[in-house]
Amino acid sequence: MDLITILGLTAATLTTSAFLPQVIKTWQTKSAKDVSVTMLITFCIGIFLWLIYGVFRQDLAIILANAVTLILNLAILWLKIRYE
Repeated sequence: MDLITILGLTAATLTTSAFLPQVIKTWQTKSAKDVSVTMLITFCIGIFLWLIYGVFRQDLAIILANAVTLILNLAILWLKIRYE
């Protein structure tokens, strides 16, 4: 792996893992009242488009980061809908 790939994977890991605390908090409190549904839906669409872009570019960092981020944000969206 070259330095640029390592840099991309490191950035992807950090930015993607940033959503994990929100998933955990929403799950534990069974509340997502302060999270905007519009923001979550818009963000999920954007992440999905980044994922498609990464697939076409065959960029592992973009694919992994956006696949995991999409799953985490869909989990937050699902929890928000479920608990409201």
